[in-house]
Amino acid sequence: MAASQEAIALATLLIQKCRSVKTLKNARQIHARVITSTPLIRKSPYLNNNLLSMYSRCGSLLDAHHVFDEMPQRTLVSYNAVIAGYSRSPDDVHTVFKLLSRLNLEGFTPNGPTFTSLLQACSCRGDVMLGSGLHAQIVKLEFTSDTLVQTSLLGMYSECGDLQSSKKVFSCMIQKDAMAWNSIIVGHMKNEKIMQGLCFYGCMVKAGALPTQFTYSMVLTACSKLHQHDIGQVTHARVITSGTPTDLPLQNALLNMYSSCGDTEMEIKVFKDIKSPDLVSWNSVLSGLAGNKDGKKCVEMFIYLRKVSFIKPDGYTFATVISATRSLPACSYGKPLHGQVIRSGFDINVYVGSTLASMYFENGDYESAQKLLDLVPSKDVVFWTEMITGYARMGDGENAIKCFHEMSKEHKTDSFALSIALSACADLAASNQGGMIHCQAVKRGYDFEMNVCGSLIDMYTKTGDLKSAELILYKIKTPDLKCWNAILLAYGHHGKAESAFRIFDEIVKLVLIPDEVTYLSMLATCNHCGLVDKGKFIWSSMKQNGLIPRYKHYSCLINLLSRAGLLEEAEATILDLDSTSRGFSFELWRTLLSSCVDRRNIEVGNRVAERIVNADEEDGAAYVLLTNLYALMDRWDDVAKMRRKIRGLLGEKDAGLSWIELFSCAHVFSSGDQTHPEVDDLQAELHSLQKNLMKLEEDSFLLVV
Repeated sequence: MAASQEAIALATLLIQKCRSVKTLKNARQIHARVITSTPLIRKSPYLNNNLLSMYSRCGSLLDAHHVFDEMPQRTLVSYNAVIAGYSRSPDDVHTVFKLLSRLNLEGFTPNGPTFTSLLQACSCRGDVMLGSGLHAQIVKLEFTSDTLVQTSLLGMYSECGDLQSSKKVFSCMIQKDAMAWNSIIVGHMKNEKIMQGLCFYGCMVKAGALPTQFTYSMVLTACSKLHQHDIGQVTHARVITSGTPTDLPLQNALLNMYSSCGDTEMEIKVFKDIKSPDLVSWNSVLSGLAGNKDGKKCVEMFIYLRKVSFIKPDGYTFATVISATRSLPACSYGKPLHGQVIRSGFDINVYVGSTLASMYFENGDYESAQKLLDLVPSKDVVFWTEMITGYARMGDGENAIKCFHEMSKEHKTDSFALSIALSACADLAASNQGGMIHCQAVKRGYDFEMNVCGSLIDMYTKTGDLKSAELILYKIKTPDLKCWNAILLAYGHHGKAESAFRIFDEIVKLVLIPDEVTYLSMLATCNHCGLVDKGKFIWSSMKQNGLIPRYKHYSCLINLLSRAGLLEEAEATILDLDSTSRGFSFELWRTLLSSCVDRRNIEVGNRVAERIVNADEEDGAAYVLLTNLYALMDRWDDVAKMRRKIRGLLGEKDAGLSWIELFSCAHVFSSGDQTHPEVDDLQAELHSLQKNLMKLEEDSFLLVV
């Protein structure tokens, strides 16, 4: 009797140990103690079931299965314990259903916990058909009133993306606890039905169910994604008034919501209330400051993090702070941060590398950006796209195209990268390169993407292939405004005013709202073709549609009016621009002065000359025009004065560039340039051509004689 009581006491102690142990080493020590104990203890189903749960909890399903196989007497609880362990491992889902077959063969009937684990396995596998089969078994065995089983059904359907079935299960539930509400809410949010998820949260509150910390965290995360500041504030107020304890995940969700909605003041207040902020907390605050374009404060907060916290920043932290400093001087902010990145070992991180490249290009430091190509070993699509975009924006189309081809070797190009590369080809007038990239767009299936089509039209028009541009436009079922604008600009450059106005009318008929680019293209067309009346009509139409003309629009109109001899009207237009912008449009006044000289309009020219002289800008072209005007007015002292100013101007005019595309390679030339690798061959060819020309002249002379 005493031995039996001693065995029961030992078994009770071992069971308690099984429930509290968390490491595999300790689990095996307890198991060893069980094996070396009396047969009464070793054969206890209750103790063995606890051993199963212990091994499953410690992550050793192999040991759990071994215990299960060695059990002299297995119960339904034994099966549930081992099935529950396997159901949480996506790689072992098939074992769950093998155990189910074995369970049925041994004469057991699945119960609520069995079905809960089986449905979990279906969720891991994403197999809605298998889940539906289990649903049928649940109905057959009358477990539809079991709240845990119904909640597991909800989770399974939601995880598999079958929201209709999950809503049907939810509507059939008589008692909806917080777990059921959470399941239906999170199911909709995971399947990008965020607003519907928020509606279910509203229904939950109306039904009198008490939201949990997890509920509030989900709702606040949804508010972050939708930028719903008002709903987020109301949810925050409910958290406070309900007395719900705020754990760290809930506080981080609050931080993220205020950060995403741009409420920096509340974000900082919430952050100060967190006793022990983790890296997620710090990243949320930094992200909020970066999103508000407050780069300096973001850097200050980052420095404060390094001083007061032992938490080490991760790649996301560095990427956030670096992106916040894009518009700040790189020497004061970006480069010191780059040094921190290198010291922290994130210099090879592609995510950080992408933000560094963007920062350097924004500061015009393409050399530092170029060095990243060698520093970052594994470059992804985002990194390559940043490099292509950066080069293209700096006008270095050649390097942009090179980066695009390098990207094509390693990754599948997306529509955005194709669009930028085509724009680079358009700027270089590189038709061969543009044609090859067009082929890639067709192969990838992006030739009907609107941004790609717009860039293709732009590329073909700038390389002089107007027919190809028109073909692309006509293939698109519903072209967007970018495509129409590209073809409009092309017609303007080619002097096809009638076609441009036809397209403009088409845009209006399609109820597309012309934007600034549309009107700029139309004004450029009118300027190119000398259509004064139509140009004035476009100008008034632009203003009627509520668009404010910018400098380029004014430039087109001034050129048009000046070339037509409407100098007083052009003068009044420039004065209107200067009064609106509170500046001095020097280039436009110079354009008008040139027209005054050409048309010998001394009256307007004199007024324009006074304004240019008062502006006191050293501009050689303006001085030449003033000299010519003063000569027309017989003001020879002023002529001499202008000539002295011209001679006194320091610096030389930058040499013009020309280029030619040959065998898919662009060759750039400038006057006096000796850096081209084939300069000797080029000069030899020029000498040969000169000799041939001289010989032709001699032959012609002899024939005449």
